[in-house]
Amino acid sequence: MTAGPRHRKPRPGWWLPSLLIMAAIWWLSSQPETLGPDLRHPLDWIAHFLAYLALAFSLGRATASRTAAFLMAVWFGAFDEVHQAFVPGRDAGVTDWLFDLLGAWLGVRLAVRRKAGQRNPEDRGPVADLS
Repeated sequence: MTAGPRHRKPRPGWWLPSLLIMAAIWWLSSQPETLGPDLRHPLDWIAHFLAYLALAFSLGRATASRTAAFLMAVWFGAFDEVHQAFVPGRDAGVTDWLFDLLGAWLGVRLAVRRKAGQRNPEDRGPVADLS
């Protein structure tokens, strides 16, 4: 008997961590000043990378789709950067969003694994070809 692909079924229990991570990101980016130690470059980019890695990982487990999880995380990151442009003491940055994107890419790759050479029919398209 052969084992099927790992982590391929949607897991609804992962929506709660996904929403909590999104809420934490939104709340932190709503603060006029960064809480805790001062995060200057490159530490703030590492924080962006890790936050979106965690978000995309949990979204990947919730949806079992690399494409859906990646798009949700990346769009949330873009929306949050625009949101920060309206918060006093904050600014929006394309570089921050690129680190969000990189973290999301790795997060979905770790969350939704498949056997070598296996493609998921729902993941066809330009985003799925990033692998």
